[in-house]
Amino acid sequence: MRWHELTIHTREEAVEMISNFLHEAGAGGVSIEESGTLNKERDTTYGELYIAPLNDIPEGEAKIQGYFAEGTDLAAIEDEVAGRIQELRTYGIDPGEASLSWRSVHEDDWADAWKQYFKPARITSKLTIKPSWEPYTPTAEEQVIELDPGMAFGTGTHPTTSLCLQALESVIQGGEDIIDVGTGSGILAIGACKLGARHVLAIDLDPVAVKSARENVAMNGLHDDITVREGDLLYMLKASGTDEAPALGVTLPVQIVVANILAEVILLFVEDVFAALQPGGIYIASGIYKNKEEAVERELIRHGFLIDAKHREEDWVAFVATKPM
Repeated sequence: MRWHELTIHTREEAVEMISNFLHEAGAGGVSIEESGTLNKERDTTYGELYIAPLNDIPEGEAKIQGYFAEGTDLAAIEDEVAGRIQELRTYGIDPGEASLSWRSVHEDDWADAWKQYFKPARITSKLTIKPSWEPYTPTAEEQVIELDPGMAFGTGTHPTTSLCLQALESVIQGGEDIIDVGTGSGILAIGACKLGARHVLAIDLDPVAVKSARENVAMNGLHDDITVREGDLLYMLKASGTDEAPALGVTLPVQIVVANILAEVILLFVEDVFAALQPGGIYIASGIYKNKEEAVERELIRHGFLIDAKHREEDWVAFVATKPM
């Protein structure tokens, strides 16, 4: 089968939003390639090996490719995606050049090609992400997250995800009820359980994400420890007072909420997170590009959170905040 490949050259800060635009436009898969120059800072704290060849993408820039089936109205997709990319500027997000180009490719050229670059990676002192197709023998102190992200989700090594996993490792004591908002592939929910959480409610508005998360939860043998539901946090808060409550798997308010979502989305539900947490509960918020750091911090403080820590990797920021006792 042949596919139409749409290539977009942009800035790293716009990658997640443009990827979402492509999915919403009907892309059958999305691939992302960020700068791989020698000048790029790479975290090797846990002995990570970067085996992907270096590329010629300039620092701070990225290449995104979306794949659309034959018969798709390419002109309509290009108009829709290009228009939404330009709107990003009104929100203070720089999409850079934002050039779009098409070519025709065979499915074999892209469907599995990305897998050669996804290898086991130590993300924290305890957690290692391992693709489902790679053999790996962990050390005694490692907890392995088996992951098959498919073409729709990242491999878990992006700074926003690694920051969340590191923050979870620092706050989980064991036995907590946790809500993972915008679970995607389910990686944070799985990591939280591997670190000792009692139960995780993993939620996402995207049915594709819900399906992917359930598959990865099953692959890790965590059916009884993670509940995956389609919906948003407000819906779950309302459901907690009804007959649906037992199906959520957690008892609200919970001890920890984690969200690895775009800053623009995080700003919309800070109040809901505050309501979902018990006094002394912890909120880990990631997916925040540096130009949105101050806005997120102001909103957290405005709703009563205390900022405990801010973790950084490359140009991304993760907050660890507490609901006062």
